[in-house]
Amino acid sequence: MFTGLIRHLGTLDSRSSRAGGARLRIAAPADLLARAELGASISVNGACLTSVAVDGRAWEADLSEETLAKTTLGRLPLGATLHLEPALRVGDPLDGHLVSGHVDGVGQLLARPQVQGGVAEGIWRFAMPPELASMTAAKGSIAVEGISLTVVDCGTDWFTVALIPETVTRTALATMRPGDPVNLEVDPIGRFVARAMALRARDEKLARFAQGGWDRA
Repeated sequence: MFTGLIRHLGTLDSRSSRAGGARLRIAAPADLLARAELGASISVNGACLTSVAVDGRAWEADLSEETLAKTTLGRLPLGATLHLEPALRVGDPLDGHLVSGHVDGVGQLLARPQVQGGVAEGIWRFAMPPELASMTAAKGSIAVEGISLTVVDCGTDWFTVALIPETVTRTALATMRPGDPVNLEVDPIGRFVARAMALRARDEKLARFAQGGWDRA
């Protein structure tokens, strides 16, 4: 589990093929490497990966074919800047929102504001897969490249967020251009509500529960 607050940036050192997927080597600062012991979970651009090797300069993670197919991690160029977040620990402040690290789909940056005073702050617009629309709502949360953001407005295949200079300058968003792909994870609450509504449509008992609780179901 993660918060969506990016405290560390890393660099994609290498990506090599392996049976059933690929392996990434990610250079990272010392304080992140201290959390990357073998078996540790680390979010990389919003995708939860497991550390399988670590040294004084970088850590490594294996990617399955599913991860390569459902995220941007298999197409990033070497040298790309990566958003890194170690797993949330009991007692850590939850300053963003609960992020599972399970990417729901790949979207795309559609438009960003003009640079003002050196920073592109303001309303950013992203495309999203239509199947995520039912789990996205204005004032709800969404993780974009692992960053916890608040939805300003949304449609059937797009949403907007308002970014402040602090967010832009501390992440790789500053170098992002329209057309660039992004990993998306909807708010977990939205996922479960959408699932319940889908079941309600064909489950009479669930429909009665939604109206008055289990005592009426």
